[in-house]
Amino acid sequence: MGSTLAGWLQALALVGALALCYRPLGDYIAGLLTTAKHLRVERGLYRVIGVDGDADQRWPVYLRSVLAFSAVSVVFLYGLIRLQTHLLLSLGVPQMSAHQSWNTAISFVTNTNWQSYSGESAMGHLVQMAGLAVQNFVSAAVGIAIVAALIRGFTRNRTDRVGNFWVDLTRICLRLLLPISVVFAIVLVANGVVQNFHGFHDVATLGGGTQSIPGGPVASQEVIKELGTNGGGFYNANSAHPFENPTGFTNLLEIFLLLVISFSLPRTFGRMVGDHRQGYAIVSVMAIFWVASAALITLAESHHGGSALQAAGGAMEGKEQRFGIAASSLFAASTTLTSTGAVNSFHDSFTPFGGGLTIFNMMLGEIAPGGTGSGLYGMLVLAIVAVFVAGLMVGRTPEYLGKKLGGREMKFASLYILTTPAIVLIGTGLAMALPGERAGMLNSGAHGFSEVLYAFTSAANNNGSAFAGITVNTSWYDTALGLAMVFGRFLPMIFVLALAGSLAQQQPVPASAGTLPTHKPLFVGLLSGVVLIVVGLTYFPALALGPIAEGLH
Repeated sequence: MGSTLAGWLQALALVGALALCYRPLGDYIAGLLTTAKHLRVERGLYRVIGVDGDADQRWPVYLRSVLAFSAVSVVFLYGLIRLQTHLLLSLGVPQMSAHQSWNTAISFVTNTNWQSYSGESAMGHLVQMAGLAVQNFVSAAVGIAIVAALIRGFTRNRTDRVGNFWVDLTRICLRLLLPISVVFAIVLVANGVVQNFHGFHDVATLGGGTQSIPGGPVASQEVIKELGTNGGGFYNANSAHPFENPTGFTNLLEIFLLLVISFSLPRTFGRMVGDHRQGYAIVSVMAIFWVASAALITLAESHHGGSALQAAGGAMEGKEQRFGIAASSLFAASTTLTSTGAVNSFHDSFTPFGGGLTIFNMMLGEIAPGGTGSGLYGMLVLAIVAVFVAGLMVGRTPEYLGKKLGGREMKFASLYILTTPAIVLIGTGLAMALPGERAGMLNSGAHGFSEVLYAFTSAANNNGSAFAGITVNTSWYDTALGLAMVFGRFLPMIFVLALAGSLAQQQPVPASAGTLPTHKPLFVGLLSGVVLIVVGLTYFPALALGPIAEGLH
């Protein structure tokens, strides 16, 4: 079987699996977010933390709960990393510097999982399990909780309540993320992913030398790394490492895991607002961008000019032979269109246009399907902008799902859209303006600029992948990228929750003959255009200086 045919079959199998999960998983998530029943273990947790599980919160209280929980998580994880040399299962790893520890703590709490270190040589097993893996669960749950609050803004009327953050967080972790992770961790172990408490083992190589092979609890972290769109690898090579991703089947399974929740959440949205057609419209836009990106990256990597690349059948530099171009391109498109950031190939070695597409995927805001929760609330904000644009064209007050979109709502939506580009472009500009930071680029010219642009795009969009050529383990980069992750994660959340509160206070208006149908192909096309024009074109000058200039050259 040729690699092209194998790639098409894998893509079709992936689409089929996601389609099969769309309805049952989306309905299940909607059920756990709306039921009034609490499990016994949940009631116990509420008593421990002093929460009334039956009391909803106003959006400012919901926001303070999110920020307080995240701040405590950063402090706890920072302390765990700094103290790991004195803890069990440290494996004798050296102590991490203060600025790198801060960057790492911020990275995992914000669901970014940016790693300026090699996991197997910088983190002991206890920190991997009790620190990083725990944040993989709760940071993913925070994203889903935020979109749940936004959906409640559409479904509730004349109220200032958008839900209870602590209830949402607990239910998402215990009823959704944990059960799925247990099942698929067993599947990964059965297919060759490592799961043990071994340290380093010296083995003899075929060349007569020795090599230290690290073990560890990999499968249990690998599954939530993908399922929660986190992306931080147990090993430096991430999902290109055979202990994390040994076969073509595990590769396809990991792509499925990083997409399945985000592609199912539009069904949750449709069920909660009482119109499944709204969910189909949103997921259609997501699918259009995902399919287009995967196809274009595969095309760029398969048909690049050059005798060496043509002899190899494509641009194989930086790719695993056991996966090939098609599976590597599918993984790259999926991981950059979500907030995952896991890699099974190295994007720095992609062709200029292939690598540029991975940057552009993140610049779109990672909304196709995006991170767990963050992808859907990003797409819903853009849907609000699309409805507003349509309202301006026909000269009537825009409304979406029975809620009027006035000046207050559009200010929150506009601030949401402008925040991430500002962080990316200001951060990139500062890095290029400082001679010491330019020295961290492995390459000069357009590709070197692309390395810096990729780093700040990845950090601000909470992706976590990187063009590997840039040296970022410096106090300046650890601080700058850490701030980009914090602002890129929590500023949009503030605007989304404020928007949810504003919508929840409204009295719904009945649909009329002039109401824009937001479940038909016309709206799908309008929303797709808004994504490309309002978001994508914001970055065009930066892309022209980097991957586009390199590709044309």
